[in-house]
Amino acid sequence: MARVKRTKSGTPLTPAIEEELADEAAAGYDLSIATRKRIGRPSLDRGVSPRLDLRVEPDLAQALHDRAEEEHRSVSAVAREALRRYLAS
Repeated sequence: MARVKRTKSGTPLTPAIEEELADEAAAGYDLSIATRKRIGRPSLDRGVSPRLDLRVEPDLAQALHDRAEEEHRSVSAVAREALRRYLAS
C-alpha cells in the first residue's frame, strides 16, 4: 500500500493540490513579501550569543546539574550567573 503524501500541516496531498502548487510555483513567488524565519535558539542579547564549550570534573558537572534542578533553572543560566559573579570579584 502506498503511503499518502501530506502537506506540512498534515493535509493529504491530492493530485488537485499538487497541480495547484505546481501552477503557483510556475507563476513565480514574490519574495519581497516573504518573511525570514529564524532557526535555532534566540540570542541572549542583541546580535550573536557566542557558545562556549568547556570540560569540568564529573563532580562539578553533577553539582551544576543539581543546583539547576533545585532552582528550576537551566544549567546554562546557573553557569552564566556563576561566571558573572566570579568575573565581577
